[in-house]
Amino acid sequence: FLLASASAYAQSKPITMIVPYGKGGGSDQLSRAMVKSIESFSDARFNVINIKKGSGLGALPDFMKLPADGYAVIEHIDDITSAYAIGAIDIHPSRDWKPLSIVQLTFSQLFINADDKRFSDWKSFLAYAQKKEKRVAIANVSYDGSMENLTMRALENDLDFKTRQISFPNVKDRYEAVFNGRADALFEQPGDVRKYLDGGRLKPILTFFHERPKAFSQVPTHREVGAKFEPLLRFRGFFIKKGVPDERRAYLEKLFTQGFATKSFQDFNESKYMKVVDPYRNPKDSVTLIEKTIDSYSKYYQDFLAQTLNEYFKR
Repeated sequence: FLLASASAYAQSKPITMIVPYGKGGGSDQLSRAMVKSIESFSDARFNVINIKKGSGLGALPDFMKLPADGYAVIEHIDDITSAYAIGAIDIHPSRDWKPLSIVQLTFSQLFINADDKRFSDWKSFLAYAQKKEKRVAIANVSYDGSMENLTMRALENDLDFKTRQISFPNVKDRYEAVFNGRADALFEQPGDVRKYLDGGRLKPILTFFHERPKAFSQVPTHREVGAKFEPLLRFRGFFIKKGVPDERRAYLEKLFTQGFATKSFQDFNESKYMKVVDPYRNPKDSVTLIEKTIDSYSKYYQDFLAQTLNEYFKR
């Protein structure tokens, strides 16, 4: 049915939007851009709540306590699939939840302080990392089995070097870690740190993707420097709990579909380098992406466990 005929849904009470990360990060920026878009053409109103604990997983109990009435939405990322794949959570993101849409799909990069005197590109960074007695520190927000964690382990394994991965739940702490000496490099998505790139403070040195994106044509991919693994992509989307009434679910699906299509949201996504890969998946295609991603993470994690055990027994 048309959104106009569903104004009673929108006017009854605001929709709680849970963002499982802190203010200012990629998930927060995305959620607020979507809320702004939806509120621009509908009567729906949102209450955005940031819950920054447990590397994105700490918000799950809060969300699951809310009723399945269609007035609670959670934004989440591919980490929810990896967490399920490794057994860190028992919430299946396409069975216990229902995706409204996936609206961002992108690659990751390694960044350094643009003024760092120790290294200036991937080649010099790798040489530094291989010679350094202590492992270089990589700032991210992760846990064992997350996209960031598995990607870095695969890179280390293929190129014969070691790092320390440090998770910073606080967005500002994470982004600024390479400037204050708490980390040597940052693992992030370029759109999330756009202001640091535009300001010339961060410099990308490696792209985890099949080819060089046009916006980063001077930055080598992991394949070009000798790594062989399949890159894991970051996706972000919006979910409701299983059990929301069908009529309400259909209303929300249409709301978020139209929210994605507005000029303001398209401009936002373009500013975040979200046009390299088609970023949109409808509810059905979101389920397919989630299921495939869970399978991929399961394989990656099995390989990671096998490698860890092999290293242990070699001692």
